Amino acid sequence: MNPVDEQNIISRVIIKNLNSIRSSILNLQTEKLKFMTLVGKKAPHFTSRAVINGDEMIEDFSLDQYLGKKNVLFFFYPKDFTFVCPTEIHAFQEKIAEFEKRDTIVVGCSTDTENSHLAWLNTPKDQGGIEGVTYTLVADTAKTISLNYGVLGGTYQFNAETQTWSFAGIPLAYRGTFLIDKDGIVRHESINDLPLGRNIDEYIRIIDAQLHVEKFGEVCPANWEEGEEAITESTESVANYLAKQ
Repeated sequence: MNPVDEQNIISRVIIKNLNSIRSSILNLQTEKLKFMTLVGKKAPHFTSRAVINGDEMIEDFSLDQYLGKKNVLFFFYPKDFTFVCPTEIHAFQEKIAEFEKRDTIVVGCSTDTENSHLAWLNTPKDQGGIEGVTYTLVADTAKTISLNYGVLGGTYQFNAETQTWSFAGIPLAYRGTFLIDKDGIVRHESINDLPLGRNIDEYIRIIDAQLHVEKFGEVCPANWEEGEEAITESTESVANYLAKQ
């Protein structure tokens, strides 16, 4: 074997090994996103196409516009023109005034296109549509928002041998819900499986609890609701609280 052929073989082996390492790192990174929690961390940034005000498609929607101004209740749902999803989307709309009273913006997101969102928004409620919904619906067509928030129903896999990507799992978002404060920090997250609809009142309760913590510095016990007694982080306080139960 001449030196040139030998060098070519060595180069191919090195490249193959590097691709294999890169593939392993990428697969580990996407797998890791499935098991992370965002609570206490900055909400992942994104800029995406969306439908706002129920009838206007835009190309550059971002939650950053609410930093320092509003809390955000950011929720994911699996798919337009489905079954549980419209019941939840309407349920959020029915409580929109309650969220606004709490200085909170509601934003929905799925992996559908903005065109699909708009078509569904133009479909009457009695035909399975979401006509009348006014809050923003984000189009996560690249599935990167769902992936970064840890709610995508599967992972991308890179094959170093064939130099191709594949997707393992369900290419839809689970029913993830995130409360993001005015500083952009995630204060609550919950994720439901595809068939399990959410209780919207529970998110209003969670927001009330977060606002109480911010205002009074107290912590909120189990089943706490606005106007009820909270506790301080002390043994005496919790003992007094439990004695009344």
